[in-house]
Amino acid sequence: MENKSNESTPLRPEGDRLLNARLVEIDLNKFIAEIKQETTWAETDHNSITVFKSAFTTMVIIGMHKNAQLKEHKAAGNISVQVLQGEINFFAEQQTLSLRTGKMITLEANILHSVTALEESFFLLTVVKNN
Repeated sequence: MENKSNESTPLRPEGDRLLNARLVEIDLNKFIAEIKQETTWAETDHNSITVFKSAFTTMVIIGMHKNAQLKEHKAAGNISVQVLQGEINFFAEQQTLSLRTGKMITLEANILHSVTALEESFFLLTVVKNN
């Protein structure tokens, strides 16, 4: 397996990071701090950073300001959402789940869902594509 890294962009000039290898260490707190320092965080209601990406799995840290919403959408694979900081409402299957720091949920592929931040919040989204 060849190691894969992202390339820095104007939004993340220091953004070079390993995205896929046989072993990838991910410092969640470091990435949350990075999100908070970016212009996108200051100017919009949410920001995110991909911390791992392979052929079948993608992991993204998403930060949301209080009252920010991710409108209804669906993912092509099974997902898990693990709250790292704050509290969110996760809406799916006619249910509202309130998730605080340390809580997580899983959801099968292609189910409509949305997210609302009840306070400044960060969560780790993992998407596992079905074969």
